[in-house]
Amino acid sequence: MSTSYMDYNNPHVQYFSDVNKNRLNTRNDQNYINRLGRDVLNTLGNVSLLDIYLSKSRVVEPHYHQNAAELVYCISGSAVVSLINPFNNEVTNIPITPGQVANIPQGWWHWEIASEDNTHLLAIFDAPYPEYIFGSDILNKTPIEVLAHTYCLDPEQLKKTLAPLKNQTIVIGPTDECGEKEQYKKEKQAGPAYYHTAPYTYPSPQNPYYHPQSPYHYRYYW
Repeated sequence: MSTSYMDYNNPHVQYFSDVNKNRLNTRNDQNYINRLGRDVLNTLGNVSLLDIYLSKSRVVEPHYHQNAAELVYCISGSAVVSLINPFNNEVTNIPITPGQVANIPQGWWHWEIASEDNTHLLAIFDAPYPEYIFGSDILNKTPIEVLAHTYCLDPEQLKKTLAPLKNQTIVIGPTDECGEKEQYKKEKQAGPAYYHTAPYTYPSPQNPYYHPQSPYHYRYYW
């Protein structure tokens, strides 16, 4: 259906746009979002989209769109779309794989987590310019004193907790810096790789690890 506001005799009318050239947010070369809105394709009606690429465990941070409903379609990989129903405060987690969709009503708090690498999602909105309120902005912009007083939190500890946000809108989390720290923690907890030993019950000269001069005969393995 043609849009009532559009003059289709205008020489500047647009019917094509390359979504790859209109970046909304970049975390790294594996995690980024491209967008399409009426500002880059002027024949669009009340519709817009986000082209989302995520690696495993990356998150489109919790947020809501106060002016639009959202339909999330999985192109490749897999993800879990989570939302909070404001009428009963229940959390619903919706796993989606290629060809499947999850629908998020207008104004509902939600987020998406990739379940595997090379996940590609398409988010479609029933508004030409979807508005966003992100969780990181709520945490960053609400004064520490208000959060601490309201929820009976230690303000100094809260400042320390929120410091890694660096007063930025995250959009795709976690940050690379945070991911590197988490990986370091896991490796440190796992400890270095060692050779383990297990004694042979019946050592013999045919065994390549047999040492006749030693009272111990071991096979080494990872």
